[in-house]
Amino acid sequence: MTDLAGKRILVTGATGALGSRIATLLAGAGSQLVLTGRDAQKLQDLGLNAELFTLDLAQPGAAASLVHTAASAGQLDGIVIAHGVVAFGPVAELDPETVNTLTVLNQTSAIELLRAAIPALQAAKAAGSEPFVLTISGVIADMPTAGMAAYGASKAGLKAFVSATQRELRREGIRVVDTRPPHTETGLAGRAIAGVAPAMPQGLDPDAVAVRILTAITTDEKDVPAESFA
Repeated sequence: MTDLAGKRILVTGATGALGSRIATLLAGAGSQLVLTGRDAQKLQDLGLNAELFTLDLAQPGAAASLVHTAASAGQLDGIVIAHGVVAFGPVAELDPETVNTLTVLNQTSAIELLRAAIPALQAAKAAGSEPFVLTISGVIADMPTAGMAAYGASKAGLKAFVSATQRELRREGIRVVDTRPPHTETGLAGRAIAGVAPAMPQGLDPDAVAVRILTAITTDEKDVPAESFA
């Protein structure tokens, strides 16, 4: 079991539907929070006692800079990567800029962040902590879907990276876990960077999904596929 009390945890995408809920649950568990988002006012409006960083992780080097800044201010025990964007539409209508934005935000920035965090997480392990990184690739990573090819590719790439990284960092005592919740009512589909979302069945309650993700952290899970959210 991972005890979150007193642990210093970085949450990206902290103003999003899932990121904000996970941050609130971590605060309730006694964690010290480092929160990031693109909107300073929304970060303030969370009302959480936390270190706040306003930045755009799509910018080159932003993820590594964030980690270095956070780690220089204190021990970093865990990271929850909850930022991301979505786009819809057929492959024939894909715009290169859309593909690039999806890849950078959903995959490349997470890879950069995780890589940059390894020394800090190694130091936390040496100090007796149980360091972890949690990603949210979503069910789309396992279920290629027409009309969501580029989005799915960006998330599947993240899942593949995490799967390999888990094996490498296991020897370091750093746990890396990917979670793949089914469609959840986060409102993300209504904020697509391109295209219009197709009709979808009612999604999961984001509160329940956030609780399941926190459980994955505290019970030392290493992989949380879609069926685990049933």
